[in-house]
Amino acid sequence: MTNASVREFKMPDVGEGLTEAEILKWYVQPGDTVTDGQVVCEVETAKAAVELPIPYDGVVRELHFPEGTTVDVGTSIIAVDVSGGTAPVAEEEAPAPAPAEEPAEPEEKPAARQPVLVGYGVATSSTRRRPRKAAAPETAAPETAARPELNGHGVTGERPLAKPPVRKLAKDLGVDLATVTPTGPDGVITREDVHAAVAPEPEAAPVAPEAVRAPAPVSYDTARETRIPVKGVRKATAAAMVGSAFTAPHVTEFVTVDVTRTMKLVEELKQDKEFTGLRVNPLLLIAKALLVAIKRHPGINASWDEAAQEIVVKHYVNLGIAAATPRGLIVPNIKDAHAQTLPRLAESLGELVSTAREGKTSPAAMQAGTVTITNVGVFGVDTGTPILNPGESAILAVGAIKLQPWVHKGKVKPRQVTTLALSFDHRLVDGELGSKVLADVAAILEQPKRLISWA
Repeated sequence: MTNASVREFKMPDVGEGLTEAEILKWYVQPGDTVTDGQVVCEVETAKAAVELPIPYDGVVRELHFPEGTTVDVGTSIIAVDVSGGTAPVAEEEAPAPAPAEEPAEPEEKPAARQPVLVGYGVATSSTRRRPRKAAAPETAAPETAARPELNGHGVTGERPLAKPPVRKLAKDLGVDLATVTPTGPDGVITREDVHAAVAPEPEAAPVAPEAVRAPAPVSYDTARETRIPVKGVRKATAAAMVGSAFTAPHVTEFVTVDVTRTMKLVEELKQDKEFTGLRVNPLLLIAKALLVAIKRHPGINASWDEAAQEIVVKHYVNLGIAAATPRGLIVPNIKDAHAQTLPRLAESLGELVSTAREGKTSPAAMQAGTVTITNVGVFGVDTGTPILNPGESAILAVGAIKLQPWVHKGKVKPRQVTTLALSFDHRLVDGELGSKVLADVAAILEQPKRLISWA
């Protein structure tokens, strides 16, 4: 019998529609006292590392999973005894007793409970919800009416249950999930079910036992190879980049520009009292130059709505900055960057970079971006052909700034030079628009006083 004083804290959906998270670190152990709002663990989702606070007071009874375990949203991860403090309302009521005449169904598991958000009750998502039986025997419909008809391929009339990776696999293999027989818990379709649906029919002749044995695991020389599991941020980034590369028709244009005056302006701003304590670097002025170019050519700040077959032009700029972190590439963005002054933009850039390096970027900071800058120059390379961040129409790559011979006022002189590359979605950005935006950014960096006249 369940102890009423023990509360089970479940893995919440800390993003938007995330299905799982990996426990990176526990901050408490069994026997520790916790208080409402205290951070008990850090988890990594497909978007970021997030700290989870406990929603009540008590003493830790049990940690259900060790560090490094990937846990589905809605699964209990820690038990807390709240008998010594103020206990919240029980998460679920005791189930009503089943009618005596109703036969037991051992093969059917209870419906999975919905994930619970920290401090917000039950999430609105219904992707994991299963049909419930009526509680009272006098109102319960016959079993054939209470449960949809089974036809050997899962439940008809319902959307088949499967995780997003499994749905993508089925789409790639051309498999209709409605025709797949589920074998997972609560009728969830697994990857093996999808593969089985496309496997050839077995031969009529009997198969020897040796032929059906599972293949031996592939071995490799650990002294010569290292295998790193792809999960969390890296897994999400890989999927997003593949989807972007094969969905949006990319076009990339390049321009080499003399940024000597911009570099001089950077040094001047570092001495300006208005920028005291702020990080001033070339990226700050490049970001401002791109914002000015977007203001002059707003069509570049848009997205493609495939379902509605519409181009959505944004009247705001959430400026994404690609950041390399130990967990992989992430692209947090500065909300409403178009409305920020240069000092405020410098402050926002500093906060974004420091948060990303600490691995504390929140999922919200990586959502709703409209255009992105990636500074590959910090790695010493001249430029690259950047891939669009999903849902955006343009990304600007900035190469290394180097001292090079350059024709200046009719003479060859050493000048600070860099190469810019602008990739854009050719469905909604044609060559003229892309060229104008790139040319404007280059012109501003060559003559930064245009920041004043064009802003």
